[in-house]
Amino acid sequence: MNVVWFKRDLRVTDHKALASAASSGIVVPLYILEPELWKQPDVSCRHFDFLKECLISLRGDLQSQGLNLVIKVGDAVEVLQAIHERRCIKCLWSHQETWNGWSYRRDIRVRQWAKTNNINWREPAQNGVVRNLSSRNGWSMNWNKEMRQPLSCFDTTPATVDEVSEPIPTPKELGILQNTCTNRQAGGRLEAQKLLKSFLYERGEDYTKEMSSPVTAFESCSRLSPHLAFGTISIREAFLSLEKRIQELKAIPAKDRGNWVRALRSFGGRLRWHCHFIQKLEDQPSIEFDNMHPSYNGLRENDFNEEYFQAWKEGQTGYPMVDACMRALRETGWINFRMRAMLMSFSSYHLWLHWRKPALHLAQLFTDYEPGIHYSQAQMQSGTTGINSIRIYNPIKQGLDHDPNGIFIRKWVPELETVTTEALHGPSIEGAPISNYPLAIVDEKLARKTAAERIYNLRRDASHKETAKNVFKKHGSRKSRPISRSKDIRKNSNQRELGV
Repeated sequence: MNVVWFKRDLRVTDHKALASAASSGIVVPLYILEPELWKQPDVSCRHFDFLKECLISLRGDLQSQGLNLVIKVGDAVEVLQAIHERRCIKCLWSHQETWNGWSYRRDIRVRQWAKTNNINWREPAQNGVVRNLSSRNGWSMNWNKEMRQPLSCFDTTPATVDEVSEPIPTPKELGILQNTCTNRQAGGRLEAQKLLKSFLYERGEDYTKEMSSPVTAFESCSRLSPHLAFGTISIREAFLSLEKRIQELKAIPAKDRGNWVRALRSFGGRLRWHCHFIQKLEDQPSIEFDNMHPSYNGLRENDFNEEYFQAWKEGQTGYPMVDACMRALRETGWINFRMRAMLMSFSSYHLWLHWRKPALHLAQLFTDYEPGIHYSQAQMQSGTTGINSIRIYNPIKQGLDHDPNGIFIRKWVPELETVTTEALHGPSIEGAPISNYPLAIVDEKLARKTAAERIYNLRRDASHKETAKNVFKKHGSRKSRPISRSKDIRKNSNQRELGV
């Protein structure tokens, strides 16, 4: 008997593990709700609610293929052992998973269990991320090749056996963090398909121009990120649909294409960068917890200001753009990439908070939380990778650039509704108090200058540069050719904006 263990791949289309299992005997589709996973500090109720909708959708899609989704609640090893004792598992199938540290340790336990019981555990790759990667050289070319492979599918209904499924528990029963999200995106395969189609054919033409502003990004970005994170749609399916759309556009006169081709090619680059960042976590799981470059150990940890942290979490820093973004994120579960970078940058540089606790808070809020992207970006925006240029976002400038008329700020910070547009973007300062809105938590210019000096002083050390070379060799981007020279490393030290 083959057990197909669904994890972050909640779909039937382009599911290599399911297709392979279906061609080799009896199939039991399994999802394990693991209580210990839902006790981890990076997950929350909004993730669980999205997951539940995805599971309901997956159950229906499997039923259309003559298969029943079996849901079990418990420890993965214990659940698998119980099924094995009843049914004798011949082969366990699941896609390779690059997720948080807890799941990494769980998979080590499952691997040992499978080995002990002489069960073949097969883990095909699903998104271009390579396990046991020896070198980053050629990674991008291999990714492009992998994305152009046909979608995995099966034509005949495989045999199955009846296995009792358990009801999905409530978040309260699992002890999940109760952070309600009133305007969260809906989960499920149908939602993913609708988003992809509307982006490729209706919403995406001005993607490159509008993805940076929170005023326009909610509509102009694909909004596929939570579906990619939970796997209701695969990276390959999105990529091939994108390529098909570009070919359709090329078949019409150039004057009628508008900005579509440029926008969609940009989006295709973001799909590749999506996997590029996940590859970093696959290669080095410790970056979820530890500074990528060890020279930054101890830089901020002992200066952590809990009062600053609470104000940042609550959207009460006195900086309108920061507070608007945090409040919008709390209510919707999503904010565009540039604003995510600004939130992280502000906490790390202006407030001088070590990145780990702010990153965990944001992880709880992002419906599309993807650890590989999330922790790589948290460290990039905190300056602890050692290989990326220091980018300290000025929250006042970000407001002026991306919300010049104050539409977004006034929506999410209603305390400022009557403030003039000229004064809206500046911090609330002593002598000009605003009812129910706090004074600026720090002096922006002074905080930015102090943080930059601390970081650059550390980077000037010769030992920092030597270690940075090794970090880059392991994690740096190679677009089309190997990178070996010092000037190549400098040239590629800036990561481009990621936004899907």
